[in-house]
Amino acid sequence: MAALIDAARSGRVPHCEVAVVITDQISAAGLQKAKECGIETLIIERSGRSRQDHDREIIAALRRRHIDLVCLAGYMRILSRDFIDAYRGRILNIHPSLLPSFTGLDAQKQALAHGVKVAGCTVHFVDETLDGGPIIAQRVVSVREDDTVETLSERILQQEHELYPEAVAIVLARVQATQAATL
Repeated sequence: MAALIDAARSGRVPHCEVAVVITDQISAAGLQKAKECGIETLIIERSGRSRQDHDREIIAALRRRHIDLVCLAGYMRILSRDFIDAYRGRILNIHPSLLPSFTGLDAQKQALAHGVKVAGCTVHFVDETLDGGPIIAQRVVSVREDDTVETLSERILQQEHELYPEAVAIVLARVQATQAATL
């Protein structure tokens, strides 16, 4: 999230503004960064509610703010069909593996357990499948003989911070090109 805010503000992602940061965790690390940047923050708790009810509240909050693109960052929950349908083709996620390999939790641990020589990260559109949806961009990270989950995770995270803004810029450029073509 912080990388996306910085990229939007620096112009690396042109014609983009991070308008709101929404979380279900009151202690989410990104809340303070967003507040420091003057970005609206919302905590929409999910405790005691169905996934559909929780997602509907988020959808309503996004619509009230006229949000065009949803970028998931550290959102560790599968979205409901209602959410996906409301923003189909406009929800991006970043995952710390070279999808379609190593979906779900602990992707770096899975990569090391399988003995892969390269790992990395993927930005993809979100659909109904776990870490599925069309891939937008990927970045490769070499796996070292002495890597631990922590060392590999840190190198992948560095690449995620570069890749996610690049992928958002790609998506927004496609949208702008399509809009220009249909005028």
